[in-house]
Amino acid sequence: MSPGLLGRFKPDWYLVLIILVAVVASVLPARGETAVWFGWVTKAAIALVFFLHGARLSREAVVRGLAHWRLHLLVLACTFGLFPLLALGVVALPAWITPPELAAGLIYLGCLPSTIQSSVAFVSVARGDVPAAVASASASNLLGVFLTPLLVGVLLHAQGGVSASSFWAIVAQLLIPFVAGQLLRPWIGDWVKAKHGVLSRLDRGSILLVVYTAFSGAVVAGVWSMLSVFDLVRLLVICAVMLGVVLAATAFAARALGFSKEDEIAIVFCGSKKSLASGAPMAAAIFAPAVAGVALIPLMIFHQIQLMACAAIARRYAQRPDTEAQSG
Repeated sequence: MSPGLLGRFKPDWYLVLIILVAVVASVLPARGETAVWFGWVTKAAIALVFFLHGARLSREAVVRGLAHWRLHLLVLACTFGLFPLLALGVVALPAWITPPELAAGLIYLGCLPSTIQSSVAFVSVARGDVPAAVASASASNLLGVFLTPLLVGVLLHAQGGVSASSFWAIVAQLLIPFVAGQLLRPWIGDWVKAKHGVLSRLDRGSILLVVYTAFSGAVVAGVWSMLSVFDLVRLLVICAVMLGVVLAATAFAARALGFSKEDEIAIVFCGSKKSLASGAPMAAAIFAPAVAGVALIPLMIFHQIQLMACAAIARRYAQRPDTEAQSG
């Protein structure tokens, strides 16, 4: 089971498709009236994505995991505390290390919530605390609907990234569909679960639309005249270092605070990952079209790196002796 499950994450074919959409937008970007039309359709797609997120997330899973509050607080502290601070530190480095054009995207990356599906899958493969991972990742996404725009607004305010006046409009655009999905979950939850395959494709298709619209705006604004291949190579290294720092910090903190090995695994995977599924539509809601495409580049690179690194780490955890797994 382990090799097959891990194989799904190497490579991430959906990410490959997202990159192909970005390439199409680079060659054939939406312009003029077409861009306006795509903008309105994208807003509807964002509402749909967050409505589906709200309808899918189980409040019961979060409630069941509340007893493990120390674990969840540590994961949230890493996701919405350590990561944004690390991103700020990276952005403060000299321009020959961190490309200034990617500063907003790196800060945005640091403010995103954790993933749910892949985090839980890796914890399962690594023989960790799956219920805690489900609760922690779900709580991260619930809070991220509010915390991510708030953090981005605060950290990018000086750069004009998100104004205070537009913050509540952004939260409303993301939060109202999400809350509607949660409120309707008792009536539509079973239907959403039964139609998981169809709705998952619809969800992913909506994200592809968001990526195309965002990259079209960035291309029209001249993104590829601002970024070079060397900038992308530097970004690859920066994302790898950021991931390595957070992976080490989460493991160290879990051991220092006396968590069991199973809990440590949940903390490491849930506290170190960033959600592309939430990040793509949020970027379109938070940033102007010319900025959203650039802001997605660090996330797309980080996403693939985290999947490859976490697959190797999960395999290593899974190979530990059973006696260690029991004793923690």
